[in-house]
Amino acid sequence: MLLQILILLVSLVTLVWSADKFVFGASSLARNFGISPMIIGLTIVAMGSSAPEMMIAATASLDGNNNTAIGNAIGSNITNIALVLGITALFQPLNVSSSTVRREIPLILIVTALAYWMLSDDYFGFNEGLLLMIGFFVYIFALLFITLRASKSRPIDDPLILEAEQEVPDAVSKPKSLLWLVVGIIFLPMSASYLVDSSVFIAKAFGISDLVIGLTVIAVGTSLPELAASIMSIIKKEDDLALGSIIGSNIFNILAVLSLAGLIAPGEVDSDAAARDAPYMLGVTVLLFILCFTRRAGKFCIGRVKGLLLIGAFVAYQILLFSQIKQ
Repeated sequence: MLLQILILLVSLVTLVWSADKFVFGASSLARNFGISPMIIGLTIVAMGSSAPEMMIAATASLDGNNNTAIGNAIGSNITNIALVLGITALFQPLNVSSSTVRREIPLILIVTALAYWMLSDDYFGFNEGLLLMIGFFVYIFALLFITLRASKSRPIDDPLILEAEQEVPDAVSKPKSLLWLVVGIIFLPMSASYLVDSSVFIAKAFGISDLVIGLTVIAVGTSLPELAASIMSIIKKEDDLALGSIIGSNIFNILAVLSLAGLIAPGEVDSDAAARDAPYMLGVTVLLFILCFTRRAGKFCIGRVKGLLLIGAFVAYQILLFSQIKQ
């Protein structure tokens, strides 16, 4: 058992590390080919934080563990909003000033409600996964189209887009960029495979379902990049990037991560996903919507009190999960 726990921890660290190197290599290579930093920031860098979840979902689904994949997507979204955003707001109140963020907050509410509806019948099929994946590509192309169209008529002044552009790493040589890209491609699936195998082993040893292990250990672990990125953003006084990265990650988790479970391993899902977890995910997303559009001193802001409320929601969810396991 200790060996499996060690494998899980090492795999988790390797997964996060390899995802970072993959994004670095891909971003640097794109810059070497003359692609705009703004486009790289809105695509490669933005999707990079969801790379661990995508790899976990693909690996688990290929192994026939669609509940682990679904649990990871749902659990990561709950963790991102309730824990990551809550901790970030405790460090520094977050102003909601970006028009991009305000446009995407209603969008995350819509796609979360859609995911809840799809899981409500305890079945997640291929067509549902395909619909979400199509939605993912539509979202990416729409985001790029709106941003590029706006940039032609006037200089970009949206703080989220400017901050995302600044987050693109400086280019290194093409051979070095390719090296880090290949390293990421190799270690991402390998670490994900070990992580899923060890998680399933531990879950069975403790009598925990694949769904719950995806909702807890894997979800919190794969949300660590979002936490690190959010804390670094507030240190740099980039409030919009901290909030935007969480919202963007949650959209990716539903459209690009959850969809993989349906595309690769369609079938019945744990009834708790529909009765307990998807509703809770929708609930914390509604809470985020309310908190973001509640004024404080005349401004839209997520302050420390709201941060404590979000953390309380995360703690309550963990108590709910583990109290049901004991029963």
